[in-house]
Amino acid sequence: MKEIKTEDRLIVALDTGNLTEAERLVEELMEYCSIFKVGAQLFTAQGPEAIRMVQAKGAKVFLDLKYHDIPNTVVKAAEEALKLGVHMFTIHTWGGREMMKRTAQQLVATSLESGLPRPLVFGVTILTSIDQKILFEELLHQVSLKAQVRSLARLAKLAGLDGVVSSPDEIQDIRDTCGEHFYLIVPGIRPKDFPSEDQRRTNTPSWAIYHGADYLVVGRPITQSASPKRVAEKILKEIEDAVKDRLSLKTPP
Repeated sequence: MKEIKTEDRLIVALDTGNLTEAERLVEELMEYCSIFKVGAQLFTAQGPEAIRMVQAKGAKVFLDLKYHDIPNTVVKAAEEALKLGVHMFTIHTWGGREMMKRTAQQLVATSLESGLPRPLVFGVTILTSIDQKILFEELLHQVSLKAQVRSLARLAKLAGLDGVVSSPDEIQDIRDTCGEHFYLIVPGIRPKDFPSEDQRRTNTPSWAIYHGADYLVVGRPITQSASPKRVAEKILKEIEDAVKDRLSLKTPP
């Protein structure tokens, strides 16, 4: 299992368009996590200022904009993400191997030329709001969802990405396909008894970590709770216990 600090494993999603609210959440939760997700809503509303706010507080940024375009466009966007100093960001695996490979290679070159740290690049596989029925009937992909995720993860690894983003359901499939040294970010994390809402493929923090997730993305269960700190602390304890159980090969939660 990779050496990752417990507080680095929990990524809190700043799912708001309000910079003041996002700043309040960062200040309140920095004790429990060191990486915050800036996604489509916050970035569209506030732009790079949202990234700078998180960094000014001493935390790291997971920029989750899922770049999906022709290779040249994604490469240029990735270079801008590097210049902004984000810790990690996402591109979409559906953009194909050339897009992913060129992005990964250019980031290495730009980092060496500029002296700036290279961010980790993760490929998004299939959104947690999509299930097998949607994949078959709406997107017309006549393969199993797990087989599709395995294929996309393999493609991302061959292209030189650092890891992928997938639901808890595909953790073991990705580990079997890509090995233990490939990073895995898992959204769709819901503490026990918390509703899944618009996400269809979900599981608990302890289950995901025990079965091989490296990072967990949690938004609404923390940010919309009456006590964000209490929920974050509880999830962090689950993560810590699951890491210990995995290392000692105890029965999974």
